[in-house]
Amino acid sequence: MLRVLHDLERYAVSASDGDVGNVADFYFDDERWAIRYLVVETGHLFAGRPVLISPISFRQVDWSTRHFHLALTQKNVRESPSVDVDKPVSRQHEQHYAAFYGYPNYWGNSGLWGTGAYPALLAAERRGEVFPESAAEAGDGHLRSAREVRGYTLQGSDDVIGHLDGFIVDDETWQVRYMVIATNGTWFGKKVLIAPQWATRVSWTTRAVYVNIPRQAVKSCPEWDPNAAINREYETRLYDYYGRPVQWANAEPSLEATPPLARTLHG
Repeated sequence: MLRVLHDLERYAVSASDGDVGNVADFYFDDERWAIRYLVVETGHLFAGRPVLISPISFRQVDWSTRHFHLALTQKNVRESPSVDVDKPVSRQHEQHYAAFYGYPNYWGNSGLWGTGAYPALLAAERRGEVFPESAAEAGDGHLRSAREVRGYTLQGSDDVIGHLDGFIVDDETWQVRYMVIATNGTWFGKKVLIAPQWATRVSWTTRAVYVNIPRQAVKSCPEWDPNAAINREYETRLYDYYGRPVQWANAEPSLEATPPLARTLHG
């Protein structure tokens, strides 16, 4: 199912033996466009230290009660590597994190999550062999704060189109499926969806996402209704309108009234 990412903020997070805290933010991978970590505020439980939780650690997500249940203990989470959430997460930190939990690396293979498309597959390989990686892959990571990127300008091929208002994600693969774009005021607040694969680059210095699409083309594209489900018919119309080949699997996704991001090359 497709869900609007910022609607998942403030979800409760629980270990197998008690509460951990609440979701405050998400880190996404700007190469594969997948949510790699939840940033969880722990309050007084762990001396207020924010912690990262990977979807690999999910035991169950209860959407009705807005609750992430983890296949971890409080002790596991309390002793996990510390992170400075005000800075991008480095690949070195991710290596320490994976080693601490005994998870294989999600990077270094062709799949979205290592050799496959789902984080649960890596959970099944826990304490398994760590995937090999090249020297280049061992360098800087590609994680960015979803909250930080919201508000970035969307720059079309000829003019500014609007700004990034959020991201829509697949709640099984945790892949970012769409950026939600709030268009400029002359279009009366129309919101549209653009797949991250259609972005040519993201400039972190100028806080802008670039797409090779004219402003007028976006103005006339199928509008996104935040209160309606995203079904295959809408997605097909969207891809057909932009003349893009569809890339989804056979499963039928839908959107439970909720809003998500984009693919990046550094610029």
